[in-house]
Amino acid sequence: MVCAVILTAIRIEYMAVSAHLSDLREEIHPNGTIYERGQFSVGGQEWEVGIVQTGAGNSPAAMEAERAIAYFKPDVILFVGVAGGIKDVQLGDVVAATKVYGYESGKVAETFRPRPDVGRSTYNLIQRAKAEARKRDWLARFSDSAQPNVFVEPIAAGEKVVTNKKSDLFEFLQHNYGDALAVEMEGHGILKVAHANQQVSALIIRGISDLIDGKSRADEGGFQEIAARHASAFAFEVLGKFWLSRNQEYNGESHPKSSNFLADNFEESMKLQEVLIDYFNARQKPGQHLKSLVNISQIQVDTAAIDYNLPVRELIPNFYPEIFKSRENSLSFLRVFRSHLLKDSDEQLFVNKIIAMIR
Repeated sequence: MVCAVILTAIRIEYMAVSAHLSDLREEIHPNGTIYERGQFSVGGQEWEVGIVQTGAGNSPAAMEAERAIAYFKPDVILFVGVAGGIKDVQLGDVVAATKVYGYESGKVAETFRPRPDVGRSTYNLIQRAKAEARKRDWLARFSDSAQPNVFVEPIAAGEKVVTNKKSDLFEFLQHNYGDALAVEMEGHGILKVAHANQQVSALIIRGISDLIDGKSRADEGGFQEIAARHASAFAFEVLGKFWLSRNQEYNGESHPKSSNFLADNFEESMKLQEVLIDYFNARQKPGQHLKSLVNISQIQVDTAAIDYNLPVRELIPNFYPEIFKSRENSLSFLRVFRSHLLKDSDEQLFVNKIIAMIR
């Protein structure tokens, strides 16, 4: 049986998703996260679906996404929820994100200079979303008489709730991210995690619950619930029509066996990230030192995704997925990194353990 994980931020979104599942049962992660696991059947395809409420914000969403991937070993991960419309959309419409701009990323000089950090949904799910957006079949998955439109376009995500079109932030979004149709608070973190877990297909799906101005009135009018219902309906239509490649090998299991360290070893992965952060925090020019280690290890990284001038607490989480996008990258970088640690220190012994796990 193939598996999907669907993440939501708030209760309304969670309930809209769970309404499409049968045989729901609660499960508790060893670290305390509470999931529900249910079944979704369509056209002879059986999906096992895990759902979790992450809370608001890119960081909590990313943490729960990483944990859920390690726990469920899914084939697909979706984030389904509501968003504020920036342009071209109406209340109740749905946006499936081709990419999510992290609008908080940039440099503060005389003014704030954005340095767009982009998370991308995976190609196969974008294509399926476009195909379903051209049809109207998905409308049968909810009971009201609305005829919302679906857009498969970029959106933006940050850590702020935008409630006024005259605000500096709204003008900033329009000026710097002019093709973004909506703004939210979790999608960028989810797609960064998905980038590090390339065995998983990922897509962000948002229902438009407000048009920025009049957000409170829209919320009072029940549009959060409507938008969540529409987003969930479209998400399950995409999931129902999404057929995994016939060439994918399952090794006799309900999911492909992962070779990705991040996916399989959540606790060790988080500890290693802290080791890297502590190490580079102690360097005078951490960004240049990291760049030097990358060059020495000869790993292939997405240079457009890495700003070596960022503070270490931002730099390492941005760079981290690049280390583990392949086994070769992981081993090459960690061996070089290990050589810069004190011999037989706790940090070096821990890195030795990680290298042995990956190898």
